[in-house]
Amino acid sequence: MELTDSGLLKAQAHVGGTWVDADDGSRFAVRDPASGAELARVARLSATETMRAIDAADGALAKLARLGAAGRAALLTRLASELERHAEDLARIMTAEQGKPLPESRAEVAYGRAFFEWFAGEAPRIYGRVVPPPSDDKRVLVLRQPVGVGAAITPWNFPSAMIARKLAPALAAGCPMVLKPAEATPLSALTLAELASRAGAPDGAFNVVTTDADGADAVGRALCASPVVRKLSFTGSTAVGKLLAGRCASTVKRVSLELGGNAPFLVFDDADLEAAVEGALIAKFRNCGQTCVSANRFLIQAGIYDAFRDRLRGRMETLQLGPGDRDGTDLGPLIDGQGLAKVERLLDDAREHGADVLLGGARVDAQTTFYPPTLVEGVTPQMEIFREEIFGPIVTLTRFDDEAEAIALANDPRAGLCAYYYSRDLGRGFRVSEALEYGMVGVNTGLISNAAAPFGGVKESGLGREGGAEGIEDWVETKYVCFGDCHPTG
Repeated sequence: MELTDSGLLKAQAHVGGTWVDADDGSRFAVRDPASGAELARVARLSATETMRAIDAADGALAKLARLGAAGRAALLTRLASELERHAEDLARIMTAEQGKPLPESRAEVAYGRAFFEWFAGEAPRIYGRVVPPPSDDKRVLVLRQPVGVGAAITPWNFPSAMIARKLAPALAAGCPMVLKPAEATPLSALTLAELASRAGAPDGAFNVVTTDADGADAVGRALCASPVVRKLSFTGSTAVGKLLAGRCASTVKRVSLELGGNAPFLVFDDADLEAAVEGALIAKFRNCGQTCVSANRFLIQAGIYDAFRDRLRGRMETLQLGPGDRDGTDLGPLIDGQGLAKVERLLDDAREHGADVLLGGARVDAQTTFYPPTLVEGVTPQMEIFREEIFGPIVTLTRFDDEAEAIALANDPRAGLCAYYYSRDLGRGFRVSEALEYGMVGVNTGLISNAAAPFGGVKESGLGREGGAEGIEDWVETKYVCFGDCHPTG
């Protein structure tokens, strides 16, 4: 990595405003998924150091309260400015540890910055209210106060933006945070901690506890079990989300979960074909298909099916694989061997059950995790590839005849995060949007995420919302205050 500011690349954890090593000095390697080269050896913390981070966050509650809403807004504004000033370095760090193409990393840095800007505006708008009392001797107030210390566990696929989407509303509300980033991508998280310090965040307001896969369970248990931690925010798989929610039950902790998706992409006969193909490329191949809102199941109406398939195949054939820092790269590597094995397993099952692979379908070589754009047709609901989140660059095609069939196919899995559809029929637009059992719906667009809109799912895709005016709600408690002895005078 060639960085303008080498001080942004950290290999220690961040606790209480101080860069720290593990008590036993242990470290773990962070590697470039494109080449396997070691980028850094990062501190491997345990539950013991995690408890100190929780204590540091607890001590920062009063500091954030003293800032007031205006002071917290100013802090977020300064942090957004730091991200803008160092955007290129942040993007290069992200591409090195995560593998996505550099233009996508730049876009993610900008997306993350937008959350700090948005919640800087929301901090002074955490309003309470005065309620008309039941009798003239009482006065009723409703206050909204910070939940308290928050914990966050974030994924590797968006190692900067997923943190920003949690940290920005937490700080806006006055909640300090202890973060455990994904073991594959801790460098982006540590960079954010450095920038938060430069922006003037109080010591302990943002703590980053780094550990590897072997240490993740102990750190997670400490965060879930601590009565000091009053909220846990998690982005990741549905299976892990359920596990964490169960562990948080012992302290009746507030839980926000942004879990797995299995997004359908519906194209009706009356759709704009060119727009649908371009939207499909965006919704499927961003980050090599490794996003929770990636289109997983392409449901195409019979009248447009052949034309859509052929046009999409032609565009897929132009996509270029390569290292994320190489000019012209469209798709980087899959994150690791485990991700590659899942893609291969799902595709093998589809083949065994009669699906046809029209493009791609085999790893590039045995030494790397690069996987080509792959097009599969004849996919049915009985196949694993229809029912599981792929998290890879595979397009699966399923033909449908009418609107009712399309909605039934789309709503079949237990996931309910995001759905897309293309149609120029206004009435259908309302019907389908309302009928799809998903927390977010993209209509004639393959890119829906923005800081001003609530992000989250239904069914087994999670609880709560991040972003938008709704994003602050999970970080505040509602307190009712009743004043007696308030008889009117005269």
